[in-house]
Amino acid sequence: MKVVCGYDPGEQHMARFAGWKAEGAQVVVSPEEDVAKFESDLSDAEVLLHILRPVTEEVLESAPLLRLVQKIGVGVDTIDLEAARRRGVAVANMPGTNTQAVAEAALALMLAALRNIAGLDRACHAGNGWSPPDETRARRNTLGEISGRTVGLVGAGAVASRLVGPLRALGAHVIYTDRHERPGLGIERRDLEDLLETSDVVSLHLPLTSETEGIIGHRTLARIKPGAILVNTARGGLVEETALVEALTNGRLLAAGLDVLSEEPPPPGHPLLSLDNVVLTPHVAWLTRETLTRSFDVALENVRRLRDGRDLLFRVA
Repeated sequence: MKVVCGYDPGEQHMARFAGWKAEGAQVVVSPEEDVAKFESDLSDAEVLLHILRPVTEEVLESAPLLRLVQKIGVGVDTIDLEAARRRGVAVANMPGTNTQAVAEAALALMLAALRNIAGLDRACHAGNGWSPPDETRARRNTLGEISGRTVGLVGAGAVASRLVGPLRALGAHVIYTDRHERPGLGIERRDLEDLLETSDVVSLHLPLTSETEGIIGHRTLARIKPGAILVNTARGGLVEETALVEALTNGRLLAAGLDVLSEEPPPPGHPLLSLDNVVLTPHVAWLTRETLTRSFDVALENVRRLRDGRDLLFRVA
């Protein structure tokens, strides 16, 4: 059974893949960004370990032997589920494997935005960290602590739930909004508008659906507490980026910490790339050695189940 892994996980996990041969699986590492190699390797593969490059109907058509798209992560908005169903290709994800990593990344972005870590780092490397120009000196006066601030979690799934304890331990007041009551969180539920109006930090933890696309836009940003910080480790499509840029430049938002954008990588000249009050990471909130270990364990189990004709773990299509 040929398995294509759309990400180069490094030597440690390559060694783990060698052990898959005992299970009848040959793993070919084919990073998704090398489109020609990826398409060639996928042409005779039975399993795809999918990261981010969209699995469209065209991709599925080019892989006639494909039997399983195994998402490394949770969100399957990058996979054409209907096309997979029509072609008899199973789709599975792996909830929980990246929860800890994404929660830690969200917390890191909150702190980095509050303390302007990226800006101070740039200033130090440029040699003027200790004697900043006037424009960066003014930003220093806005540095703040998470203690005593209200953090609003938009969505209350696994990642948001994992954040509640650390945030409260640091002294933050934590609230959430979600379609469902989550009494086990032990924090107050608000509607979205109330949460936006009262939160000093707004952190997004929603899947990207037709209902959530653009949920943070001109209308909602007009309601957000002046001087708040927006953090997004979920999906870029949750945010209307033109509205976000406007809020970041007119002072409505103090800063943003973003791991995801609507287009990845962003086109050259994208305005978010030039804003000093934006901390950016390239959709790697999920990416730790520990996440990969947990993820490849689940993937291997599903390869076994596919081989043996048994039900797959976490099948979504």
